[in-house]
Amino acid sequence: MSGMRETFLSTMEQVLDEDPRVAVVLADISAASLEAARRRHPERVINVGIREQALIGVAGGLALAGMRPVVHTFPSFLVERPYEQVKLDLTHQGAGAVLVSWGGSYDMSTAGRTHQSPGDVALIDTIPGWTVHVPGHPDEAVSLLRDALPGDGTVYLRLSGQSNARPRPGPGLQVVRRGGRGVVLAVGPMLDRVLAAAEGLDVTVLYAKTVRPFDAATLRAAVAETGVADVVLVEPYLAGTSAHQVSEALVEVPHRLRALGTRRDAEVRRYGDVTDHDLAHALDEASIAAALKAFLRPD
Repeated sequence: MSGMRETFLSTMEQVLDEDPRVAVVLADISAASLEAARRRHPERVINVGIREQALIGVAGGLALAGMRPVVHTFPSFLVERPYEQVKLDLTHQGAGAVLVSWGGSYDMSTAGRTHQSPGDVALIDTIPGWTVHVPGHPDEAVSLLRDALPGDGTVYLRLSGQSNARPRPGPGLQVVRRGGRGVVLAVGPMLDRVLAAAEGLDVTVLYAKTVRPFDAATLRAAVAETGVADVVLVEPYLAGTSAHQVSEALVEVPHRLRALGTRRDAEVRRYGDVTDHDLAHALDEASIAAALKAFLRPD
């Protein structure tokens, strides 16, 4: 199975041949992989070099000219470095674009802190009107990308090197399994390890690959069905990024919430591999299982 990045790039080659409205804007990253497409469509595959603020500015200009720009690089260079341009050149101007990152929070752990971006979704969340997708499988990524292209909205598609074993098509929150002792909401590539961590626990597990807009109705229904308003949120980025969405969904229901994700209390200043970082952030299967048992207090 090809990973999300390879699947995204091959899909974009096809899309560029199919849709003359679509343009790809790059900042060196993945330029070599789209070189054949650039030769066929030199006016619609644009590499600005390592100028990430210009990356977003160019995308805004293309959108205002009637194009549908797809903007791609690592999340630290796509959201964090050009945050002002994302806020002003896109959102404030009403210019739609599809931002596609690859690298998750720490997939490129050996490249150091410059290539780690656990705060990207939280940053996007400070700007109104964005749709945010966090697929857990390459097939989901392709579907979400193709669904985003015909429109004019602002979309962030967060791709990762980590993946679940199989895709789960369909919109909104999906009920993966049902239980009666609480609800665990797993986002994107966290699902398989959440299912393993919840083995033997009587809990409902929900899956989200689209986190904005947030499917409040399905969460409320799941909590009502279990009869226990205890919710554990497991996200592959900053812990608690969607906590306000959960709390708003359950504003009329007294509830308890435990948010798991990358640490907020300290910067993880180490290289290591992805597994090392999972352990450092307590996002490995054993740590998630311990957190579930401690919070949900199973019999």
